[in-house]
Amino acid sequence: MTQAIPEADITGLILCGGRGTRMGGVDKGLQTHNGIPLAMHALLRLQPQVGQLMINANRNLAAYESMGVPVWVDPVADFPGPLAGWLAGLEQCQTTYMVTVPCDTPDFPADLVARLAESLVKEDADIAMAASLEEGQVRTQPVFCLLKSSLLESLLLYLHDGERKIDGWTARHRCATVVFDDPRAFFNANTPQELAQLQRG
Repeated sequence: MTQAIPEADITGLILCGGRGTRMGGVDKGLQTHNGIPLAMHALLRLQPQVGQLMINANRNLAAYESMGVPVWVDPVADFPGPLAGWLAGLEQCQTTYMVTVPCDTPDFPADLVARLAESLVKEDADIAMAASLEEGQVRTQPVFCLLKSSLLESLLLYLHDGERKIDGWTARHRCATVVFDDPRAFFNANTPQELAQLQRG
């Protein structure tokens, strides 16, 4: 089956730019899981799903650069959140689409991008966002997101106005939601306890 959007038209962005506050201030993307940094897990899982890859990080840049893909810092100061990472990616994106994944969720679906792409095209949307089914409730996973790179200017203006909330910005555009059945695929290591839980499988 042919993917709705060819992989070559999609750039993958790994989000590693947060403060890691709940992890005690350490750089989450460099914490190891099965002996490999979390960011590298994300990179390897996303690589077969996209044409190009890059990382958004704000510290330990040499460590991220050693992973072999371009690394871009937030263009907005003071760790303003994931949207600043999206902006960093969109400013450098050379493809028609960009997909984002966080560095702390190593087991995200292997068909994430294909399903987001299918939904974006089918619903004629600007953005396709993952969601998980948890205890019968649909829970949006907004940092797992496929978007048109033409949204750069819209995002730039939104952040320039001092806005920071993902759902505030995505609500301005046509959004598709794709529900994935296995909530464990989106289990993320935000705290040392969650990282330990991830290690235990």
